[in-house]
Amino acid sequence: MAPDKKAATISNVTFVRPVKFYLSGFSNIPHVTYFYIFLCFVYIITVVGNVLLLSVIFLVKTLHTPKYMIVFNLALTDLCGSTALIPKLLDTFLFDNRYIVYEACLCQIFFVWFFLSVQSWTLVIMAYDRFIAICFPLRYHSIVTKPAIAAMLLLVWVVLLSLMSCLVGLLDRLSFCGSLVIQNFFCDHGPTFRLACNDTSLNFIIAGVVLAVVFFLPPILIALTYVCIAIALSRIASHKERDKALKTCTSHLILVAIFYFPLLGTNIAAVTSSLHPNSRMINSALTHTIPSLLNPIIYSLKTEEVLNSIKKLYKNNRLRKITVSTLTRIASRKERLKALKTCTSHLILVVICFFPILYISK
Repeated sequence: MAPDKKAATISNVTFVRPVKFYLSGFSNIPHVTYFYIFLCFVYIITVVGNVLLLSVIFLVKTLHTPKYMIVFNLALTDLCGSTALIPKLLDTFLFDNRYIVYEACLCQIFFVWFFLSVQSWTLVIMAYDRFIAICFPLRYHSIVTKPAIAAMLLLVWVVLLSLMSCLVGLLDRLSFCGSLVIQNFFCDHGPTFRLACNDTSLNFIIAGVVLAVVFFLPPILIALTYVCIAIALSRIASHKERDKALKTCTSHLILVAIFYFPLLGTNIAAVTSSLHPNSRMINSALTHTIPSLLNPIIYSLKTEEVLNSIKKLYKNNRLRKITVSTLTRIASRKERLKALKTCTSHLILVVICFFPILYISK
């Protein structure tokens, strides 16, 4: 089962690297193909939902706000994270291509963990947005600005990119001279570095740092922001105003619950009890894929601004189609020109009025 190995020499130290790893996947589960087909549908809906949300935010100018910059970033990482995992998973198990090239394995570890960590910290930035909006409402627009949010998101991407590069870079300095079977459905960091036959202490340390940065620190920061929000809400005398302020947090709280509870539950169960490999892999597959599926649905259905924007886009598109179809039905070229001439004065006024405003606002 073990493919040929290759040796690489760095600073007079020889590392034994395999040409390929073998992904074991699930064992002795009847009709497991249906689970992979389910994941295929999950991926299709994830792509459609996140592309729709990205398109709406991009096309509707009223959504070009700091809050929706964060939502845009979350939808983008959801889309990329699912794409890094599900297509390869389906190719591996539906088409029985269980061998994965060494370099491809390292790439998958990098992208899956990178986008997962960006998702985690995007939820922290969302919590910060809600914290400022409720605790400092009068200063919200001066604190939460587009440049400030862009700087925070850029910092998250750069720091996590560096951290994941270290995570994968240290894997490349391991020798694999024993089993090459990864006990998982994808190239995960833990099951991969445990196959090495030389010292893995640095890999163990960096894995602990990544777990703390991705899974434990963000929920603590989010919990602290909501403690501050709860204190601020308790000082509001009106019950109606408290409910109104809380409603602005519901979408974010649902996203946090969907993302962290399964991840923390699976990892705690794996550490504290002897979780069956199949159960661990099923939980891991769902925790990596379901949040990316639900995030755009929650933000589309729970946020009135997005719903209204979708309706507006639909109406504008429908009106455009009706106008074009009406003009195309006019058989005579002379009549079409005559009909269009009646619009020219209005179009000139629109350009004169709005073009300078749009130009200045840029």
